Amino acid sequence: MTYVSPQQLIDKANAAAEAAHQSAHAAQAYADQVAHGLAGAVHVATGGAIDPFVFRLAIFALAVFVGYYVVWSVTPALHTPLMSVTNAISSVIVVGALLSVGVHLSAGSGSILARIFGFIALILASVNIFGGFLVTERMLAMYKKKG
Repeated sequence: MTYVSPQQLIDKANAAAEAAHQSAHAAQAYADQVAHGLAGAVHVATGGAIDPFVFRLAIFALAVFVGYYVVWSVTPALHTPLMSVTNAISSVIVVGALLSVGVHLSAGSGSILARIFGFIALILASVNIFGGFLVTERMLAMYKKKG
């Protein structure tokens, strides 16, 4: 068995985190290109007569497929950095959900449906963040010496 110094582990973790960041950035750029291309094609094909809800639903469906393939193609060594990126994304979702829940306070006439969906998003993102920290803590505990 070979000895791996803590600095080597830190360097490997940093390299893995950078690779995960680059993969996420590339996936985001790819999704943006697909969305813009699809938007242009749909606008030309329909003469601008497509319902915005249907268009956004199609973008959401594409994002689900891209996200699925990005996550399942990540090697196990990158799961902890990927979880950190997921927690960061979930924190942005929490901010948006809080804005959605509090829309009636600022605008004066917020939709009850927007507030309900905002509350659901807030709960789900909070559970995701909490679970992500638990998984990360458990994975990091595997590297600690038992004693």
